[in-house]
Amino acid sequence: MSGAGAADRDHVDGSGIRVAIVAGQWHDEIAGGLLAGAQREVERLGATAEVIPVPGSFELPVVAKAALEAGFDAAVALGVIIRGGTPHFEYVSDAATSGLTRVAIDAGKPVGFGVLTLDDERQGLDRAGLPGSKEDKGAEAVHAAVSTVVTLRRLRVLA
Repeated sequence: MSGAGAADRDHVDGSGIRVAIVAGQWHDEIAGGLLAGAQREVERLGATAEVIPVPGSFELPVVAKAALEAGFDAAVALGVIIRGGTPHFEYVSDAATSGLTRVAIDAGKPVGFGVLTLDDERQGLDRAGLPGSKEDKGAEAVHAAVSTVVTLRRLRVLA
């Protein structure tokens, strides 16, 4: 399980930080777990969030970009891509990953990456923050985004 090297999710003060949670709708159970974990972490950190549903992972970059342009401090992209028997998995995974990276760099704002690229459904259930899951990738994505907002704000004060 990849969680062995995960960073601690220490408490960060997310007060005043607005997060757009852009959530793909494929694979209901796994996607629902990611979203619930993300929402729990937003609350735990004292940030605020708006959930913006999108059809799937391919649509995540363009909506994350629009959310950041609309004034959100960070976006968190949640999606589930499960490998099948065609190259579709590689195309969608690459488009989502590359697109979200570009959005973050172009906007100068963090995009938490909660897109699961999986070989099978079991891997997703293990990472979705559901009862019995080994990891909570939705919460991890929010924590990374909010922590990065705090770091960027600190750097701007120091500049």
